[in-house]
Amino acid sequence: MSTPRERREEAERILCMPGAMLSAESRGRMVEEEPCDIRTCFQRDIDRIVHSKSFRRLKHKTQVFLQPEGDHYRTRMTHTIEVVRIARTISRALGLNEDLTEAVAWGHDLGHTPFGHAGERALAELCPEGFLHNEQSLRVVDVLEKNGRGLNLTFEVRDGIVNHVGEGTACTLEGRVVRLADRLAYINHDVDDAIRAGILTDSDIPEDIRETVGAKYSQRLNTLIKAVIEYGERTGEVGMEPDMGAVVERFHDFMYAMVYRNPVAKGEESKVLGILEGLNKYYLADLNRLPDDYRALLARFSGPRVVCDYISGMTDKFAVDKFEEIYVPAAWKIR
Repeated sequence: MSTPRERREEAERILCMPGAMLSAESRGRMVEEEPCDIRTCFQRDIDRIVHSKSFRRLKHKTQVFLQPEGDHYRTRMTHTIEVVRIARTISRALGLNEDLTEAVAWGHDLGHTPFGHAGERALAELCPEGFLHNEQSLRVVDVLEKNGRGLNLTFEVRDGIVNHVGEGTACTLEGRVVRLADRLAYINHDVDDAIRAGILTDSDIPEDIRETVGAKYSQRLNTLIKAVIEYGERTGEVGMEPDMGAVVERFHDFMYAMVYRNPVAKGEESKVLGILEGLNKYYLADLNRLPDDYRALLARFSGPRVVCDYISGMTDKFAVDKFEEIYVPAAWKIR
């Protein structure tokens, strides 16, 4: 009798369109393992990511707004959940491997810093090797998780994670879906959060964008997802027609001008560098101050690299609390 994994692999051969990545054809893991009887290799990767400590910390990491007042602003985790759903919808409609798509989406932002992109820019200045969150996401799954052993994910998931932004291109259509879903998610939900914060109104969105993709959040997202699906059905590739792609670029530029560089939304970001710089200086001065699992990495990597790993994994609150513990006299703290 066949195993549940074998039956799922056979279902993929029936359901997936040409060009999709089949689980049975994966290029495998860095360290070979016995296959699971129940789950395909990509299903197994999903579970490893979702059960990781790095994933759990995403719920306390900034998406755009630093420590917003209110329960409904996106965090890095809720952003990831939205990317997963958008990517899986597109992947299913195009007959791609939904499990591979989902695994890449769950893992794409594991390497994000505290304080969102402000933290990423700060660590890029502080880390001698530079810092990019997509590369750190790959380092998390390859090295940092499970006390330095990593998660030993499949090649295709690792490739999709590191290529979800930047100059590279994922080797699978599923990885390319996640890259596009990530962009559609953030430009839409960041507008929603900016409206909630009083920085924008729906009417501030340029008229040509509203007329093309919709005046409301759900309309815009639905229009853009349909555009990706229709393009994929016509061409067999992941993308959009040039005119719709140009609208997305204008939408992206509008968000940068009005939200991502908005002095109200970003007024506290100048403090981020000071916090991370202070933490970096403190741990570099005495590497024995690092937690045991990070000290163990010093046998394989340089001190500055490991300090950067530790700081980048912190949540916003943990970074602030640790900075206060180190630098603020107890008598001055307000509790």
